[in-house]
Amino acid sequence: MPVFKVPFNGYSVKFSPFYESQLAVATAQNFGILGNGRLHVLQLSPSPANPGQPIIELSSFDTADGVYDCCWSESHDSLIVAAVADGSVKLYDLSLPPTANPIRSLQEHTREVHSVDYNVVRKDSFLSSSWDDTVKLWTVDRPSSVRTFKEHAYCVYSTAWNPRHADVFASASGDCTARIWDVREPASTMILPAHEFEILSCDWNKYDDCVIATASVDKSIKVWDVRSFRVPVAVLNGHGYAVRKVKFSPHRGSVIASCSYDMTVCLWDYMVEDALIGRYDHHTEFTVGVDMSVHVEGLLASTGWDELVYVWQHGMDPRAP
Repeated sequence: MPVFKVPFNGYSVKFSPFYESQLAVATAQNFGILGNGRLHVLQLSPSPANPGQPIIELSSFDTADGVYDCCWSESHDSLIVAAVADGSVKLYDLSLPPTANPIRSLQEHTREVHSVDYNVVRKDSFLSSSWDDTVKLWTVDRPSSVRTFKEHAYCVYSTAWNPRHADVFASASGDCTARIWDVREPASTMILPAHEFEILSCDWNKYDDCVIATASVDKSIKVWDVRSFRVPVAVLNGHGYAVRKVKFSPHRGSVIASCSYDMTVCLWDYMVEDALIGRYDHHTEFTVGVDMSVHVEGLLASTGWDELVYVWQHGMDPRAP
């Protein structure tokens, strides 16, 4: 299975929504504590020209601080948004030479930017969340944010747009809550006291716009129906340490991928009794980035502090040649 070595610690990996063979990887030097960052754009290469090199680097962009997350534009196949540790949100255009990048550096957050997410419905806006306890809404054509969402009492680690409603998103915070927002409303529309410890990630079900998953330092993933959120629909236990990222499958409504500080990637089906359907222990350090391809069912990618990016098919060994 394809593997790629990056010079810094991996933080996030995202498949392109346009090309099944492209993915972006966010990395940070010295475990993101101090030092530079780099955004990589990689290509899965089945071409005869590179038979011994299954992943090639198309381009990379250096930053003065670590890159904690990235997301692809849903409207321009060459545009990538990066969340940077200096509090900036940077936009890169792959169709332009490296010297012309970043095409924009948005400097409003006062602490590290931890996540970015592009609106999949309206396709013209994106969110950033930060350790300054806020979420900001941006559009590609504006040099300043459209709105700042201030309610969380601690770092906002993750935001996720609803896959069906253009104005609705969720946020996950170290204040142990997840919040549901509608950008047309003055305040959050729902507060989920989802865990008793910090919530590091959240994601919406791609087939049921009322179902959301949260992942926490408490080692669990919880699945919620926002129509009746007093008790979770499912609680997924199996990770040995904090769950860093959670991602719903774009192909199967009940399938979730997760990665953890226990160095594993897990696959779950929250609708069945034995929910854990796959565990991969190919990383040798904290596993902090995971994604599933929208183009190829069952194709997974992960990255971690071992400076490796893996791409593999569910059911296969990521380390297999």
